[in-house]
Amino acid sequence: MLKKIIFLGLLNFTHTALIAQTKTTPIYLDESKPVEDRIKDALSRMTVEEKVRMLHAQSKFSSAGVPRLGIPEFWTTDGPHGVRAEVQWDEWDQAGWTNDSIIAYPALTALSATWNKQMSWNYGKAIGEEARYRKKDVLLGPGVNIYRTPLNGRNFEYMGEDPYLTSIMVVPYIKGVQSNGVATSVKHYALNNQEMFRHTSNVKLDDRALYEIYLPPFKAAVTEGDSWTIMGAYDKYKDQYASQNQYLLNDILKGEWGYKGVVVSDWGAVNNTEQAIKNGLDMEFGSWTNGLSAGTSNAYDNYYLAKPYLDLIKSGKVGTKELDDKVTRILRLAYKTTMNKNKPFGSVASEEHIAVAKQIGEEGIVLLKNDNNILPIDANKVKSIAVIGENAIKMMTVGGGSSSLKAKYETLPLDGIKSRFGKQTEVKYARGYVGDPGGEYNGVKSGQNLEDKRSEKELFNEAIALAKSADVVIFVGGLNKADFQDSEGNDRKSYNLPYNQDKLIQELAKANKNLVVSLVSGNAVAMPWIKDVPSIVQTWYLGSEAGNSLASVLAGDANPSGKLPFTFPVKLEDNSAHQLGEYPGNKEELAAGKGKDQQNPINITYNEGILVGYRWHDTKKIKPLFSFGHGLSYTTFEFGKVKADKTTISQNDKITFTFTVKNVGKVAGAEVAQLYITDVKSSVLRPTKELKGFEKVYLKPGEEKEVKITVDKAALSYFDADKHAWVAEPGDFEALIGNASDNIKTKIKFTLK
Repeated sequence: MLKKIIFLGLLNFTHTALIAQTKTTPIYLDESKPVEDRIKDALSRMTVEEKVRMLHAQSKFSSAGVPRLGIPEFWTTDGPHGVRAEVQWDEWDQAGWTNDSIIAYPALTALSATWNKQMSWNYGKAIGEEARYRKKDVLLGPGVNIYRTPLNGRNFEYMGEDPYLTSIMVVPYIKGVQSNGVATSVKHYALNNQEMFRHTSNVKLDDRALYEIYLPPFKAAVTEGDSWTIMGAYDKYKDQYASQNQYLLNDILKGEWGYKGVVVSDWGAVNNTEQAIKNGLDMEFGSWTNGLSAGTSNAYDNYYLAKPYLDLIKSGKVGTKELDDKVTRILRLAYKTTMNKNKPFGSVASEEHIAVAKQIGEEGIVLLKNDNNILPIDANKVKSIAVIGENAIKMMTVGGGSSSLKAKYETLPLDGIKSRFGKQTEVKYARGYVGDPGGEYNGVKSGQNLEDKRSEKELFNEAIALAKSADVVIFVGGLNKADFQDSEGNDRKSYNLPYNQDKLIQELAKANKNLVVSLVSGNAVAMPWIKDVPSIVQTWYLGSEAGNSLASVLAGDANPSGKLPFTFPVKLEDNSAHQLGEYPGNKEELAAGKGKDQQNPINITYNEGILVGYRWHDTKKIKPLFSFGHGLSYTTFEFGKVKADKTTISQNDKITFTFTVKNVGKVAGAEVAQLYITDVKSSVLRPTKELKGFEKVYLKPGEEKEVKITVDKAALSYFDADKHAWVAEPGDFEALIGNASDNIKTKIKFTLK
């Protein structure tokens, strides 16, 4: 009997296996088939309702898949400095999870200040691993909007004023993130260069400035980085909102650049169904609609690309050509992310991630000034250190808007300094001023309460007294992530330091000649005290390892090698956007109250055109406080004379410049060799010089290395708006080699035929 049962069981198993073998796997699920074939098959199986459902959000940060076909939903997350804490399904309130804390990485200004492509890859890979571990499919970053004004509250999220530097630095970040099966969403495309009026402005500029200054980082993200998604911006351009803009999305992004990925709206950037259908948008998020009063089952059904779109299709007023293109792009994204069975599992807060955060912080810190070699601090000689300033004890991973993070930990500057110096040196602290005592931003609570009932005079006097008694004073101040400072949604109100810090710094300089000012910010600031302060360090927002990175540089454990990714003007009026008057908008319209709502947008004309940042300062001979590319070291470097492999090149040639860099100091360090190109004589306005190459060189004491940088005619070209083409005019050019835009060491002429 038992043998009979076993025999029947084997027959049944064999029969089932044969059925399974003859059952064909659908093409869209068959990994052996080409992706485009799988997409076509999936598309053919979907209903119109299922297609439309994929185009819009279903919660604050997710969009629908197709459950019937086993196509998963998408989960996005804010970045770009860390993976945002979980929020409620339909509310911005925190979800209250206990397993959603992460490593906070340095802000992108700090990454850009490393001028190190490998650091960018490491950053992307690490944050991508954390996003993957948290089961996210799209990381909403990085941001590459050009630094036009130092008042922009969101500059800390971006990579500076130069389109070339930003383009070179963003590509490895993208590739690092996407190696984890997580898409980047490079933002904000395009012209979102200030927070004030970001929803209610119409940007006006010529095509030359658009193509030479503001578009190159996005083009690099698409054509070199292959970012799987691009995020549209809030502002208007050519009187159409950027997230539903024919010229930006269809003509340039998907037309000229041949983009095959997904265009995602910024949260709440869509306001017109017809334009969203026709002008290149693929996925809509964050729209502020009230679907319930419109008779839909929930607010998400009333998004502009939801029921209103479906109704237009069913009524025959629009076809499905655009719909199928949008869904094709979304499915292409799915096969790289949600349906990618080979993506890694990811990890969070690993030792490698912590090391990456610390190293980027160390390499990004910029030594602006170091008279009398105040730095590095020798713990064996210095007996007492006074640390002064609120930013020495204030958490900076929380706040700033959508990039606010729930970090596993944050090493504060005071803690990092005590840890590094405290065993050999007495470290004492005085606050000096009260700036922002708050501890909750964008729903994330830091757990800090920095309330202090003492008067401004008491705090001031305590700081001065402590400074007088110490061997060295480290003032840790700058800006913070509160509203109207380095924060999304509003711009800064002043170029000066807030909270009366300028007065405090001036008095500290009188009290102790060994003063180090460490500025924590993502923006340039005025420095009326600069002649009285011997040492200045631009410290940025450095994330979880902030205090350790800073202490490492102060002690000389890490030799600073950061270079400024934007110019520090002496005063605000030295900045081109402010000198030419179109910030925050047209003055007459500003006086008339324009910009208060989308029915009355304000125009912002970029009168400065291509002369942004150092291009403006150089061309107009306006001396900056600190130049683009500036950054000192604890050692000294010498540049050899530059040579070129040709004296004349054709339009199809390349030219290679060769020179040496030698460390003639006593400690190991790194120098960033920067190549600028000058068009000696041009028929159109050209900047005095433009960055077209750079290389970071690591050298031991006495070591010398040869550096080669190769360019082609793209580095010599300007954008001719009339021809709508890049033009390299025949004639003489100069290659300038230096370690800052205002510190050229060697140069050579060559001719383009």
